[in-house]
Amino acid sequence: MAVSPSPVPAVPSLFDPVRIGALELSNRIVMAPLTRSRAGEGLVPSPLAAEYYGQRASAGLIISEATQVGPLAQGYIATPGIYTREQVEGWRRVTDEVHRRGGRIVVQLWHVGRVSHVSLLPPGEVPVAPSAIRASTKTFAPEGYVDVSEPRALGIDEIPGVVEEFRQAARNAIDAGFDGVEVHGANGYLIDQFLRDGSNRRDDAYGGSIENRTRLLFEVVEAVAREIGPERTGVRLAPVTPVNDMHDSNPQALFERAVERLDALGIAFVHVIEGATGGPRDNLPFDYAALRAKFRGAWIANNGYDRDMAEAAVREGRADAVAFGRAFIANPDLVRRLRENAPLNTPDRDTFYGGGARGYTDYPALDPAP
Repeated sequence: MAVSPSPVPAVPSLFDPVRIGALELSNRIVMAPLTRSRAGEGLVPSPLAAEYYGQRASAGLIISEATQVGPLAQGYIATPGIYTREQVEGWRRVTDEVHRRGGRIVVQLWHVGRVSHVSLLPPGEVPVAPSAIRASTKTFAPEGYVDVSEPRALGIDEIPGVVEEFRQAARNAIDAGFDGVEVHGANGYLIDQFLRDGSNRRDDAYGGSIENRTRLLFEVVEAVAREIGPERTGVRLAPVTPVNDMHDSNPQALFERAVERLDALGIAFVHVIEGATGGPRDNLPFDYAALRAKFRGAWIANNGYDRDMAEAAVREGRADAVAFGRAFIANPDLVRRLRENAPLNTPDRDTFYGGGARGYTDYPALDPAP
């Protein structure tokens, strides 16, 4: 006799399972990517990284910290890569531990573009960007907190190489045991720099019109999806965040077209930062419902959500899942705490970046259930 599938709740909860592309998630709570600047020699994930991510494996999905696709992609000290054999092996220890504890994890693939400093790049190199416009922002380099360096514009003949770096990084991610990838198209890094007209002044096939400015995003995601499957591919966007000196003259039209192009690729999810990253959700007017209407895959909402807001977003169909950032730093058992409406640990900002176990793997979980 045929077995009927489990009924889908008429009104979904934050704590219900959900399928996102190829991934069956145990709940709709996502750990957002969080830069921690603890990579070791060779930009290999530190030995503590497996424990850190394993502690948080009860999340429906973990999105790893942003991870460089190549040597020119780095913009901060001690952030991991995924372009060498040693880096892939380091990440394998992480994914094995998350899977051992029953979790799911994807890697966020990253190219910082102009948000970098020459001391972080190979000798003789400078940051690359769509246009030679220096960002009014700073970064963490070996010498401390410094202004970013003057970038150079990528030649049109160099752009296929960037696309290839993302494709190869996606293949490396699967080899490292990740369940998929998230392409970082947000927060003023390279892909976002191509998207927005405040940073993209090109007059070739990658600049000017919205169609041209969304081209690099489309080409990168298309290459990744071809390599590992669209059902294991997602994208992060931040339409109106001003971080890293970003702005655009018409973000609604730009990002609606960007999402339309992503929808045509049939990818698993879009992950959207609402408002200013880590800041106010209403810094600029933007219609997120209209944006979501352009995409048929799973929708992950992000930025400033608490338990009640996240529950409402899922219940009302405004999101399929909700990503939490800093709360996951201080609460390895965040899913349980949200389910039980238990108090949250307070994150120690002094230990966000760099260091060892303190502020990384030593936050306490709730006592075991009786």
